Amino acid sequence: MDYKLLGKTGIKVSELCLGTMTFGTDWNFGSDKEESKRIFDAFCNAGGNFFDSANIYTTGTSEKYLGEFIQSERDNLIIASKYSLTESNKINLSGNSRKNMTQSVEGSLKRLGTDYIDLYYVHAWDFLVAPEELMRNLEYLLASGKVLSIGISDTPAYITSRCNTLAELRGWNQFAAYQVEYCLTERTADREIIPLCEHDDMLFCGFGPLAAGLLTGKYLEENSDPKRMTKGVSARLSERNLAMSAEIKALSKEIDHTPSQIAIRWAMQMVKKSSPIFGARSLRQCEENLKVLDFSLSNDQMNKLNSISKIGPNNPNDFLKLPRLEEILYAGQKEKIKK
Repeated sequence: MDYKLLGKTGIKVSELCLGTMTFGTDWNFGSDKEESKRIFDAFCNAGGNFFDSANIYTTGTSEKYLGEFIQSERDNLIIASKYSLTESNKINLSGNSRKNMTQSVEGSLKRLGTDYIDLYYVHAWDFLVAPEELMRNLEYLLASGKVLSIGISDTPAYITSRCNTLAELRGWNQFAAYQVEYCLTERTADREIIPLCEHDDMLFCGFGPLAAGLLTGKYLEENSDPKRMTKGVSARLSERNLAMSAEIKALSKEIDHTPSQIAIRWAMQMVKKSSPIFGARSLRQCEENLKVLDFSLSNDQMNKLNSISKIGPNNPNDFLKLPRLEEILYAGQKEKIKK
């Protein structure tokens, strides 16, 4: 396992992050405590030290299990959790207000059995709390020592940019990590979010590298593998995505690595400063996924995967790269201009 820097914090995290939404059976697709511990141990034994959870995952069971597992080596592990979402129907137990933030972090600390959370995410933008208010509230939280760094998830790039600019202007902490879905069938983060991560020096943590199991190939034929999606119901199971899964499966036979390994490895190589988040329901799945550490995809293989997964035009970024426009912008002198 190699390690990446968590934004500008100096904290070192493993190049893969273990998602723990599968810790617990409360949501009917996870693992019991014993299997969750085996998954946790396998990840640690491979050098993993970065774990992702949230107050809402499996109704709190995810944090409870994770809290028990980390006690013997808490100092070396990096624990991420989140607030914003809720399963409660109480009006002030959701969103990004300081009230919900305070209540949520206290609940997570209790379930995790720890004094601090290494990385605390805003789980989703609620369009109610202003960026100025949010960043000030998060700064108070950081000053309390209950969280060591902050991240943002499922938020438009223009809002995150404003939040970071406000923090820079006022001498506050900026977001150290950005979390959104990212996989071969969901690449919209390429347009603005990943460039923003590079510009603001945030760690990119893409979740769902297997597209909820689609990219394992198990939806291409009838089998007994557990499935969370139904053809004709889930938008993920489109003809385009299934065709892409078939091409990945064909490539897997050529290079002797499973479709799952190819999909995760692609995500690892697409963004230099990233730690993709993968989950597993069983030790077998976890061990299979961890074999991505044993190989790299060649340039030709990456180009092929990028070609079959390409999204539409990325304007204005693509527009600004047109040769004719560059010639007009730089008057044919681009190679002489030093940044």
